[in-house]
Amino acid sequence: MGVELQSLINTHEQPFVVIDRAYRIVAANQRYCEAYGVTPEAIVGQHCHAVSHHSPRPCHENGEHCPHQALFAQGEAVEVLHTHFHADNQPERTRIRGHRLNGSNGELYLGEQLFPLEAEAGSMCDALQMVGQSPAFLACVDNLARVAECEAPILLFGESGVGKELAARFIHARSARAGGAFIVINCAAVPESLFESELFGHERGAFSGSSGQKKGLFELADGGTLFLDEVGEIPLSLQAKLLRVLETGEFRRVGGTQTLTADVRVVSATNRKLLDEVDARRFRLDLYYRVAGIDVTLPPLRERVADLPVLATFLLKRLTGGQPVCRLDADALAALQAHDFPGNVRELRNLLQQAVLNCRDGVIRAADLRLPTTAPPAAISTVSYPASSPQSLPELERAHIQGLLDTHQGHRARVAAALGVTERTLYRKLKRHQLG
Repeated sequence: MGVELQSLINTHEQPFVVIDRAYRIVAANQRYCEAYGVTPEAIVGQHCHAVSHHSPRPCHENGEHCPHQALFAQGEAVEVLHTHFHADNQPERTRIRGHRLNGSNGELYLGEQLFPLEAEAGSMCDALQMVGQSPAFLACVDNLARVAECEAPILLFGESGVGKELAARFIHARSARAGGAFIVINCAAVPESLFESELFGHERGAFSGSSGQKKGLFELADGGTLFLDEVGEIPLSLQAKLLRVLETGEFRRVGGTQTLTADVRVVSATNRKLLDEVDARRFRLDLYYRVAGIDVTLPPLRERVADLPVLATFLLKRLTGGQPVCRLDADALAALQAHDFPGNVRELRNLLQQAVLNCRDGVIRAADLRLPTTAPPAAISTVSYPASSPQSLPELERAHIQGLLDTHQGHRARVAAALGVTERTLYRKLKRHQLG
């Protein structure tokens, strides 16, 4: 009994397309046609790369791993990550699963099943997180989309400025909790004396100045997601209480006697290696295993240099209110691509913001970027210390930080990155040593 091809592929809930050896579309289901703004009748006979990539050339000629080439040249059905473009030219990160299909006439066909990574959550996230086409970026987005579907706690690890909060928002928007609240707390910004009240709330009169009842963030996040940014900064004295609520879902407001419950998914983020903090007895091992159910590392900007042109263009558009007022010339783009970006996307945005102010004729040149001049790594370690007498550890630390401040021209984010600490920790050290 023969089965009509169109009726078969229409059973797929995901977009599905059938492609022949010459890159021509043989059939596509309704979901695929809707995604790319083409009717089922008009799409047959078009080249797949023209429809999904808006390109006159096959994607492997543009340096991408192509399911078509893998099947027809190597005989393999593969799964890849691509950036596709909708009818309105909006990019969408997509996981493509290739299938080997054999026609009744003995011809070989490629079946492509598409899994959009952003799905409907993309519009709910800040688009800054979703800009990029490099392999490192696409792999990261794919990983985020996969972990979003489970209920396990997530630990996001990445340098300052890589977009950890945006990644957390993406996870929330892709999860079954998307209809619930997304609550954020920066653990480094809350004084230790107020931390418990922020998380669990307090009753009236619980402490001096508490004039009324206040719900805590766990209560507010019930049914949704709580994002613990800079989780490594949680005071050690409060980590046991956080561990209990993560294990049982139960807590009490400060000054209260009633046991409350909250159904909360926790996503945490850090730029520290928490196991090192555990070894230093600044972070509980049991809490680490509770927050790091699944860990995801976000790539720094220097590992996705290929994204700089599209990312810079996007940021410039945002900085100028949606109008293409400024553009980078070739030398400026080359200067950015040669830069190390210790501050990652946040640093790129600040550099472009300054460049927009310096730009006079709509063209941003390398000089307009005012990129900091950095000494080679060897120069960083050649800080001169007074040799008149043996120095204490605080004196050595002060001299080392002063040397880094001089090397990085007072740029605190760079100094913190060189020391491997947060900017908040650096600020405390500067205050202690009366520096800068």
